[in-house]
Amino acid sequence: MNDMEKLRALLPHWIEHNQEHAGEFDAWAEKAIAAGHETAAHQMRHAAEAMHQATGALQAALAELGGAIALDHPIHTH
Repeated sequence: MNDMEKLRALLPHWIEHNQEHAGEFDAWAEKAIAAGHETAAHQMRHAAEAMHQATGALQAALAELGGAIALDHPIHTH
C-alpha cells in the first residue's frame, strides 16, 4: 500500500473521531452551564466549532484524493 492509499483509509477514521469529540465537547459544555460555568462552556463550544472546521478540511482533502478506500487489515493511527 502506498502512502496515498493509506491516507485515504486514515482520513475517514480521523473524520469520525473528530465528530465524536465535537459531540463530547458540546455535551460537556451543557454540564458546565448547568454548574454555572458559562465561560468554560463558551470555550468548549468554541473548541467544538474548531473541530467541525477541521473535520470539513479533512473531508475536503479526502474528496480531493478520490474518496475513502477500504482495507483488508487495520491501520494503527496512534
